[in-house]
Amino acid sequence: MIKREKYIEPIREFYDSDLIKVITGIRRCGKSVILKEIIEEIKEKSDNIIFLDFEDTAILSAIPNEFALIDYIKNNRKKSSLCYVFLDEIQRVDGWSGACRTLRIRNCSVFISGSNSKLLSREFTKELSGRYVSFQIHPFVYKEIKAYGEQLGKEISLTDYIIWGGFPKRIEYASESAQRIYLNELNETIIINDIINRYKIRKTEIFKRLANFIFLSNGRILSARSVEKYMKGACLPCSITTITKYIGYLEEAFAIATVKRFSTKSKRELEYYLKVYNEDVALNSIRIINNRYDLTHNFENLVHNELIYMGYSLQVFFDGKNEIDFVARKGNKQYYIQAAYSVVEEKAYEREFGAFSKLDNSCQKIVISNDEVDFSTSAVRHILFRDFVLMEELP
Repeated sequence: MIKREKYIEPIREFYDSDLIKVITGIRRCGKSVILKEIIEEIKEKSDNIIFLDFEDTAILSAIPNEFALIDYIKNNRKKSSLCYVFLDEIQRVDGWSGACRTLRIRNCSVFISGSNSKLLSREFTKELSGRYVSFQIHPFVYKEIKAYGEQLGKEISLTDYIIWGGFPKRIEYASESAQRIYLNELNETIIINDIINRYKIRKTEIFKRLANFIFLSNGRILSARSVEKYMKGACLPCSITTITKYIGYLEEAFAIATVKRFSTKSKRELEYYLKVYNEDVALNSIRIINNRYDLTHNFENLVHNELIYMGYSLQVFFDGKNEIDFVARKGNKQYYIQAAYSVVEEKAYEREFGAFSKLDNSCQKIVISNDEVDFSTSAVRHILFRDFVLMEELP
């Protein structure tokens, strides 16, 4: 497995801090591996380390609640020095937040991980009142999956990445059919264990249908009203309140991310219009049954994921008539970005480059496409996807 220095470097500053280190992300994105890499670094200076993985049912049975957890740490740590405590999938332990609060004041450096943003619930953050730092881990971006493929003696093409995304373990399987089996089982675990069971959803068929619709709608503007219309057409009527709640569950499980639409006309974010992106494009592709993969929207989804990895905050630009996929900001830099699978055809070129026509030349305007030819103009920079995915930040 590759070392993911991009994530470990900011965590490293807090190794000896009494702040609780909260590491979150979608299931199987590599959180446990990062915890183990941190442990290996800490072993160079200390052997006072405890690691517990609560995905292991034997461990969970032996340590089911906060009192058992506190006692276990007390009885197994070295008392003379700082104890480094690593708790993987901690949300499965009853009263886990209370245990974390107690351990941090008992000379422990606590690291917790989980596949649900309830780790950062209002109750938890209120109890800790600023005594934590959080880090979200994502599936591999192309640089990472390419490097891991090289370790395994495999070449991962851009097309493979656009279809099957970056869940780390999937490339360990030799055949596409084996990868599909793995990704389908992962999808079921996310839907059933991480959402339906956790939130005690009774209308499981409605939720599954809604989730399928959302995952297949990546890179599109959605509203609760448009989802309600789809569900009604599928003979599975669902209230807007329930739809909003279910979309929230998908976000809390880190299965999707939403980007708000910013209207220049009203000078505000349009709260009821969101653009949805899958945490990994495989969540779209496994739902395609005729091999007609949605390359266009998966491509835009990956541009979103790569920009997030680079550290940009994103909005959708909307001037009342025209839309630009991303306004990307980091520090004092701002970019307007169109993501298009190809701009070779004249209509596609005019649509993507023409989207910037009403912006003045003080704006940095970029089109990213999967083409092999650079179509840059004096006003708009064209970046080839093969170059974009190897960048650390935008030029």
